[in-house]
Amino acid sequence: MTARSKQKLRLWLQMLKATKHVENEVRANLRRDFATTLPRFDVLAILYKSGEGLKMSELSSQLMVSNGNVTGIVDRLVADRLIERVAIKGDRRATLVRLTDRGRQQFGHMAQEHEGWIATLFQDLDAREMDAASALLAQIRELS
Repeated sequence: MTARSKQKLRLWLQMLKATKHVENEVRANLRRDFATTLPRFDVLAILYKSGEGLKMSELSSQLMVSNGNVTGIVDRLVADRLIERVAIKGDRRATLVRLTDRGRQQFGHMAQEHEGWIATLFQDLDAREMDAASALLAQIRELS
């Protein structure tokens, strides 16, 4: 293994550790403050952004997981009256899922808190550091 390949491996490990650290903080805060999970938050976030809702297949695609993984989360969110399933006219096999008014209100509050948690986690980084990190991560995403 060359010094350069070891350096690349260290970078990869640091990225994983940083991501895991932030994710663990967010998971703990969601559990503590809202008695919810990150996957539930992610579903609500995507539906909030979508506006009118999404087909289950579109939701799965955006979450980058299988329909089966999403179904259980959606079932629980429906039971909690945060989202609803709506039949799609002309397509008996597809179902649209969208936020209820209650879900939109609750997610809005959760999103505000989430933004605060992230701000606190990154509070010691100045604008230049955050811009440099964002640019580097964007460059890494473009690698083949």
